[in-house]
Amino acid sequence: MQKGNIGVTTANIFPVIKKFLYSDHEIFLRELVSNAVDATQKLKTLSSVGEFKGELGDLAVQVKLDKEKGTLTISDRGIGMTQEEIDKYINQIAFSGAEEFVEKYKNDANAIIGHFGLGFYSSFMVSKKVEIVTKSFKEGAKAVKWSCNGDPEYTFEDVEKGDRGTDIILYIDDENKDFLEEARISSLLNKYCKFLAIPVAFGKKKEWKDGKEVETAEDNVINNTQPAWTKKPADLKDEDYKSFYRELYPMGEEPLFNIHLNVDYPFNLTGILYFPKIKNNFEIQKNKILLYCNQVFVTDSVEGIVPEFLTLLHGVIDSPDIPLNVSRSYLQSDGNVKKISSHITKKVADRLQEIFNTQRADFESKWDSLKIFIEYGVLTDEKFAERADKFLLLKNVDDKFYTQEEYEKLIGENHKDKDGNLVYLYATDVVEQHSYIEAAKSKGYDVLLMDGQLDVHFISRMEHKSEGKKRFVRVDSDIVEKLIPKSDAKAVSLSQEQQNALSDVFGKLLPKEGKQSFVVTFENIEGSELPVYITQNEFMRRMKEMSANGQNPMMSFYGEMPDSYNFVVNAAHPLVAKILSEEEAECAAKVKPIVDEIAALEAKRKDLKGDKKDEDLAQAIKDEIKDIDAKLAKNGEAKSDVFEAFAKSNKTVQQLVDLALLSNNLLKGEALSDFVKRSVAML
Repeated sequence: MQKGNIGVTTANIFPVIKKFLYSDHEIFLRELVSNAVDATQKLKTLSSVGEFKGELGDLAVQVKLDKEKGTLTISDRGIGMTQEEIDKYINQIAFSGAEEFVEKYKNDANAIIGHFGLGFYSSFMVSKKVEIVTKSFKEGAKAVKWSCNGDPEYTFEDVEKGDRGTDIILYIDDENKDFLEEARISSLLNKYCKFLAIPVAFGKKKEWKDGKEVETAEDNVINNTQPAWTKKPADLKDEDYKSFYRELYPMGEEPLFNIHLNVDYPFNLTGILYFPKIKNNFEIQKNKILLYCNQVFVTDSVEGIVPEFLTLLHGVIDSPDIPLNVSRSYLQSDGNVKKISSHITKKVADRLQEIFNTQRADFESKWDSLKIFIEYGVLTDEKFAERADKFLLLKNVDDKFYTQEEYEKLIGENHKDKDGNLVYLYATDVVEQHSYIEAAKSKGYDVLLMDGQLDVHFISRMEHKSEGKKRFVRVDSDIVEKLIPKSDAKAVSLSQEQQNALSDVFGKLLPKEGKQSFVVTFENIEGSELPVYITQNEFMRRMKEMSANGQNPMMSFYGEMPDSYNFVVNAAHPLVAKILSEEEAECAAKVKPIVDEIAALEAKRKDLKGDKKDEDLAQAIKDEIKDIDAKLAKNGEAKSDVFEAFAKSNKTVQQLVDLALLSNNLLKGEALSDFVKRSVAML
């Protein structure tokens, strides 16, 4: 037996490995199985060029558990090692400055392992002892066993081994007994080794016999050595792509489209990306792209490695130019990774354009699922946005689809306002906004359906890009005559006193509870069927929607503000004239003395105050003005009470307010029940 010390400049590498790599300790299995696969592939290469003339035989990598002995063994029939090679590749670790480096990157196991080539030594994260039993493929080679108890000292001894290759035997320590569980190892092999290029066998296949599960003689191979992305697109059919998707996501819905990536210059890249059927909340769709390096799993967290919008896709990317054992921050700044990211963006855009050009009807039928992905790309990636202009669709409330260019031709001059700006009308709910949509259509306008999660942001982007020449206006944001103003609004024929009276009359019956507020306004809309409307301010509503989406923290305060509505009174409607006439007949006598007293109090207040500032007034004058203000407030309440009593006694006023609320889904609870009873009574 021969003894020696591992060549490290730090006193003891093993506590460092155990302490700082513990959080990511499961990757030891990936490292060891990958090493075994590499050794096997090297033998295949040597055989293909005539440097190894023996029989290759069964090349499967074997992973075996022995719970009684507490061991996990990874075996291969690859090139094996001589004692000199073990001494060179295992014992001599260039590890200068290890402690400083480990302290800096202690939260990123991949960075440490990759930086120092410590793939094999990751085994000590879970083991109290590790043995290597190996025999080189070289003619006349002797088998040797290397053993280490997790300190710098190791031993060498000659052993008998009938076949070439390497066995790595891990004696699992007490803190990591879960790695002796079949289910745990099976799960890790499925995660990291599912598509390795050499068969990996874990135990034997099982079958039910006589009411119990028994092992068969057949190896349980856990991986697909030739996954679809490693094949040429010409050799694959649609069903092959669908079958591979089911292999990746057994519980997933069938995808919409796929893109096969196959690049060998200026970098190597293969892979298959799928467009999934995206639900409304795209957050749950992330972490579905699997990143591989030569069929070895790297990560499923690709944000920062590919553009953010591409994280909505599913599938696999494989590139030997993406380093296997480096930190995510390194990947994100790596030049090759950036080139790959740009290339994938281009390929995705080209594929979408191809489908749009050749299968437009199919493209349109899948638009509702594609839309959120494409809009996300347009909003977050300018290069993709430039390419997407030709296949980004606008859908109207009649389920017809148009490119942006086609839609501008459709709406043409009819949608231009008096200043020559193009106005896009849209709805977010065809049921709730039905009456507004119909009113717009009656004017010959077209209405888009913008009911997507990102539409409010997409709308703002389009407006910004047009530099003020395009506006998006929701159909319920104003009366139809003002959605696309063709001329200046007609002056309202009511006097200010009449407007004030009607503001009080209608305002007293509008809801005052909950997060909503109403402002009574007046318009002169001749020929309109409706005496009153409810509209919602476009700017405030859009800001609240952006706040609700959480896309911009700066807008969060808008979410706390009440929903703001305009209660629009059509001063030209006969019913409004009737209500005004009834109000004047019933309220004039009651209101006149109050109005007179208010006028007298205001005149007196003006005389007392004069041109002086408040701080220059004598205290007695201040007290008298305060008393006048109290009387003015009291008179204001008295006047308001008169109008409220009239409103509550006038069924026409009540009915008009409730009808307006009902048409906007704002009439609920007791108020809705009262409306139904009143409607029946009025029939």
